Amino acid sequence: MDTQPLIIRPRTEDVEGQPILRPLPSAKCRSVGPFVFFDHMLETVYPAGKGMNIRQHPHIGLSTLTYLFDGQIQHKDSLGSDQVVSAGDVSWMTAGTAIAHVERTPEPLWEQCFKMHGLQIWLASPKDHEQGPGHYSHHPASTLPVSDNLGVQIRMIAGSGFCLESPVPVLSPTLYAELKMQTATTLLIPTEHEERALYVLSGDVQLNGEAVEPHALVVLPTGEEMSLFAESDSHAVLFGGAPLDGPRRINWNFVASDPAAIDEARRKWAAGDWPTVPGEVERIELPKSRSEPTPL
Repeated sequence: MDTQPLIIRPRTEDVEGQPILRPLPSAKCRSVGPFVFFDHMLETVYPAGKGMNIRQHPHIGLSTLTYLFDGQIQHKDSLGSDQVVSAGDVSWMTAGTAIAHVERTPEPLWEQCFKMHGLQIWLASPKDHEQGPGHYSHHPASTLPVSDNLGVQIRMIAGSGFCLESPVPVLSPTLYAELKMQTATTLLIPTEHEERALYVLSGDVQLNGEAVEPHALVVLPTGEEMSLFAESDSHAVLFGGAPLDGPRRINWNFVASDPAAIDEARRKWAAGDWPTVPGEVERIELPKSRSEPTPL
């Protein structure tokens, strides 16, 4: 059993001009609960005429979740979904055997200066959900449960915890909560989920009396209650859940328990034998090398 928190400092990436911090996966930690990929889209101000445009790309064996603090993203996928996702909403897509999608700045925002800031994560599907049809659902901010008590606000983005349960249709026991803490407040992090991690977005916090730097991901010891103290107004997310039901391979945008499924997905995407997003022509081609994932 781990007895000390594991601290992971993210690496810097750039996707279509959007600066990103990526703490997960890392050499030190491949997953926390079902979470196998974690991107922090850093706060970025886009001038008029600029924005983000992630062309068609494929997924298998995972669910993507987009959650924004500022800005908007238009989600389109091969199921026919076409949804503008605003700050505080949850965009949830389960890939199944094969899905393709597009994420871009909605047209009206291209005409003005706007701010983007948010999180994009992947959750590996349980083995009995890796195959089968895909699914998409959009959950407006007003549908997410919130606890606000003694200067600590907890919003349950997905899964359950702190006597809150999100409507997002997660596939395994999951915890994904946004924390906003006022100065000099304390939150006791319970042991209701076996694997847990804390990512600090901003502010000065202490975990069991030890300072945690902003943009650090801290994997918490199993089975130990932890005390989170805010030395200043702070913003963080707490995530995790039940351990994965076996190891997962991640290759480009594919996640699978069986390496053969990844090889088949690579072959099909390269050959154009894949569902397409209605009205979309441009796509991201299969990298020649077995490269890092494309977020979203």
